[in-house]
Amino acid sequence: MGQSFLKGLASLVMAVLIAGHVNANEGSESANELASLLKGYESYQADFIQIVVNENGNKVQETRGSLKAKRPGLFYWETSAPLSQFIVSDGEKVEVYDPDLEQVTIHNLDDRVQSTPALLLSGEVDNLEETYKVSGRQIGDNTREFTLEPRSPDSLFTSLRLTFFKGELQEMRMQDSLAQLSVLSFDRIRLNEPVEAGAFTLDYPEGVDIIRDGA
Repeated sequence: MGQSFLKGLASLVMAVLIAGHVNANEGSESANELASLLKGYESYQADFIQIVVNENGNKVQETRGSLKAKRPGLFYWETSAPLSQFIVSDGEKVEVYDPDLEQVTIHNLDDRVQSTPALLLSGEVDNLEETYKVSGRQIGDNTREFTLEPRSPDSLFTSLRLTFFKGELQEMRMQDSLAQLSVLSFDRIRLNEPVEAGAFTLDYPEGVDIIRDGA
């Protein structure tokens, strides 16, 4: 999301080392199962560590931050210094504030859904199969994993892997066409706890450049 997030989320390449069995009921059944899980998230709050690994397996970036998501359509993302960025969605648009660049970029939500997969936590998920090819597999007794492959050739990532432990989203892994991997690991997860509406506003100083997509 923003520059570091969108670049990070558009990268991946680590394989899961723990063996699991592939769900034979792929496609619509996996998409429906994932949609059901995500729709059960009325709100999701967590801290995160994001690690980006290049095609050679070398770590090229590590960032930390926090996110808040609330249905329908509310989303807040913050990464800490030295790569500070703020991303907010009100359900119709996504605003990205880069303090170092003194710049705010405003996107239509429909244009950002595939390049900002974390918006799955607050956005519409009933039509997942229209946007992604979805497969699922079980790992042990408590871990469920879903892999989403975008159907659009213009997507910024080639695959997105969501890992749930006892129904709680623990990790997102995203791979791009350059074999870069971005791993988002979530901690201090608060599921379906109240979130104030004011948490989904973006404050930035006067005088910053505001760029609107399509303007």
